[in-house]
Amino acid sequence: MKRDYAVVEYAGNDYFLAIPPRGHAIPLDMDGTRSDASSPMELLLVSLGGCTGADVVSILRKKREQVTSYRVEVRGERREEYPKSFRRMEVRHIVTGRGISKEAVEQAIELSSTKYCGVSASLRPTVEIVTSYEIHEEGAQVARAE
Repeated sequence: MKRDYAVVEYAGNDYFLAIPPRGHAIPLDMDGTRSDASSPMELLLVSLGGCTGADVVSILRKKREQVTSYRVEVRGERREEYPKSFRRMEVRHIVTGRGISKEAVEQAIELSSTKYCGVSASLRPTVEIVTSYEIHEEGAQVARAE
């Protein structure tokens, strides 16, 4: 049975174990020197990438674009003062396929950014989110970049 809340439990030695509503365990490492698991701030980058990535792929499928590979890279720039929150995130969509339409990619990214991605909408009041993309033709070098 799906819960509607997350649980984060201290596991000792600066480790936490997070159980999101779907029940899959996510280890968290609060000691920045170890890098044994992700930190909560890293998971924000992953959350934004996963949310917008799912939207973009879904929209491109509906547009019948022939996407053979897709990757999203998210970089974050944090404030110097505490709580050292993100001030800017750069989201780069890298699409590979056959005859991918530049307009379709631009529209998919725009719809994700402005309408569908709940993570983006949650972050946007305090984080500048900048998007860009690359389109690669399957089997060739960069076909178009922006």
